[in-house]
Amino acid sequence: MTERSIEIPVALQQIIAPEDAYAYRVIPYDKVNEVFYFLTDNQDLESLQNELQVILNLNVSLKLHASDQIDKLLSLHYRISDQKDAEAISYSQDFLDKILMTAKAIGSSDVHFEPYEEQCRVRYRLDGKLKEQFFIPIDEYPIIVNKIKNSASLDISQNRLPQDGRITMSIGTNEFDIRVSTLRTLHGESIVLRILSKDTSTINLSDLGFTKNELSTYKEAIKNPNGIVLISGPTGSGKTTTLYATLKLLNESTTKILTIEDPIEYTLEGINQVQLREDIGLDFPSAMRTFLRQDPDVIMVGEIRDVKTANMAIRAALTGHLVLSTIHTNSAWATISRLIDMGVPPFLIASTLNISVAQRLVRKLCNSCKEKALISKELFPKNFTVPKDLEYHYTPQGCQNCHHTGYKGRMALYEIIPITKPLQNAIKAEELEIDAYLKEAQIPQLKDHASRLIQEGITSIEEVFSLLVN
Repeated sequence: MTERSIEIPVALQQIIAPEDAYAYRVIPYDKVNEVFYFLTDNQDLESLQNELQVILNLNVSLKLHASDQIDKLLSLHYRISDQKDAEAISYSQDFLDKILMTAKAIGSSDVHFEPYEEQCRVRYRLDGKLKEQFFIPIDEYPIIVNKIKNSASLDISQNRLPQDGRITMSIGTNEFDIRVSTLRTLHGESIVLRILSKDTSTINLSDLGFTKNELSTYKEAIKNPNGIVLISGPTGSGKTTTLYATLKLLNESTTKILTIEDPIEYTLEGINQVQLREDIGLDFPSAMRTFLRQDPDVIMVGEIRDVKTANMAIRAALTGHLVLSTIHTNSAWATISRLIDMGVPPFLIASTLNISVAQRLVRKLCNSCKEKALISKELFPKNFTVPKDLEYHYTPQGCQNCHHTGYKGRMALYEIIPITKPLQNAIKAEELEIDAYLKEAQIPQLKDHASRLIQEGITSIEEVFSLLVN
């Protein structure tokens, strides 16, 4: 039996906590007639079996397995944090606390509770990908739902309409917030918990993924006392983190900064942050109107969703304020088309927009296990022109350091277009084909950065494939 042939169901994985699995070096792999079968490399089978039966209160049977394969199975199926705060996790607490604290400790961004006919699946999002972590019997799931709702101050009697709330938790000295969203589905309420860190000490513009030239261009744009800075990209592309890093740089005792957010993901000392409350009429446009009477220097709007918000942002920029915001478009230049489609006059866009930024998050290859391979044109999209100097690429293999995913950590890719005089004239004339200009001005696009990261062995072709499509 090899580790590749062992398929361990999530329901079986969760009978033992990750810390105990590592401490006893055991892997559950089967269950027959109430007997749970474990693999281990511990030679003292009898003693270990007796101890596990007491700890787990289960009928246990053990089988010896190779140490290197036990290492691989442990890293593949159980994640434990190497952070000091993780020591504060107590698995004697109730199951919900265990799920939330484990998610925070291992760096998960979201926890998904998804009810089906016979059981509820719990998945963690790690480095942008979902991974099954637990299964809850469907008859016990309502208890978890009520605990979440109570913690988030939601109405436990309301299970037909969506609800949104917030939970504050602590692990040691690290306090964090959890955004709660509920949605009625066929077999019960689906719940998604977004983990929001209050710690901004590690957020810096220089660490996000900007090249040296891009960082210089971006900093120059945000030094303007007025105008609009727009960051575009899909959900989960890191736009908010870039905005907070920007606010952190602008946050000085001589500057007043106001934000309207949904939700407030980080707490920044010295910045006036407002939570969006559409249920009481506090939406982006109404907040912006009030902000203009608060004498701010910098305004951050969580997202430009409609023409009202866009017009208020332009009004603020025209009256001497620097406005930062996000917008959902596929590229930096597509932001212009999106604003025009909303109904914003092109001449106002041209006179107020300082810079347009597009970004994506990509997973980085694990340096411990990535392997070099020859380039083949078949690996790329059909219309992509493979650079002549691109001879090799790197592929993910998987090892203990990356939990056998082949990737470890993520970084942002940026496409930055400063709105120069020629581009202002192009926007006013609605001449939105600027490929020749970008090439002449040597402004790299997302696909150019993706190609560079492949060449440098930082990421794989598979990870950035969608960015290479013309």
